Amino acid sequence: MNEKIIVWLCVLGIMYSCDSHRGKRVEGNPWSSYDVGRVEFKNLSPETDGAKLYAKIVPNPEQFIQECARQVLNTLYFSPKDSIPKIELITYILKSYNGISEKSGTPPAITIAYSTDWIEKSYKGNMEALILENRGVLWHELTHGFQLEPQGIGTYGTNKTFWAFIEGMADAVRYVNGGFTLADRPKGGHYMDGYRTTGFFLAWLMQTKDSDFLRKFNSSTLHVIPWSFKGAICYSLGEEYDIDTLWEEYLVAMGDK
Repeated sequence: MNEKIIVWLCVLGIMYSCDSHRGKRVEGNPWSSYDVGRVEFKNLSPETDGAKLYAKIVPNPEQFIQECARQVLNTLYFSPKDSIPKIELITYILKSYNGISEKSGTPPAITIAYSTDWIEKSYKGNMEALILENRGVLWHELTHGFQLEPQGIGTYGTNKTFWAFIEGMADAVRYVNGGFTLADRPKGGHYMDGYRTTGFFLAWLMQTKDSDFLRKFNSSTLHVIPWSFKGAICYSLGEEYDIDTLWEEYLVAMGDK
């Protein structure tokens, strides 16, 4: 593996926690012993080139998935003492199908499927890019397992605000951990568009307004009921902040206006 990739992965392993009441940062890795659940790995398409590529970049799937889960938790929460959905089993299925990846089920048991077809399409002769794509997709899906959900506004399938929060947060987590670059950022749009459009905006708020923003934004689902982007922004950054004003500031800062 390229030396730069090795260094990058080592950096990702350096984690921290924060005392939300005192605002005091605690060095170290409080997640190293956190039980993220048992991982059951199933390769249903071992004959495919995608499965063979996966085996080359992930020699120990169970350990790899648990490592990525702890990185997601570190991005979403201040410490293991927070209110975190308890997952006891992560079933990870590698199989050939027309898609990328998907998460199903709810804690205490979730299932993540990953397409060997997508692995083959992502490869393009570049193993380093494949490693980052694989890790980025996993961060996104694991976020869906461990993130909190809006209350009082319906469900993922019935409410666009709920959907935009869920998918936006998953791509924000992917981006801030290195699973996207600025080249992957969509221009313009609206913060309710979900996925990368929402995700890069949320990451920008973390980078420019409050380094703990994603943790507070995730936690807002416990305190802002019924949940809204406007209410969550006020909870996370302060009453003086307005989401529409911040969105305009973001577009200008990124050169979209």
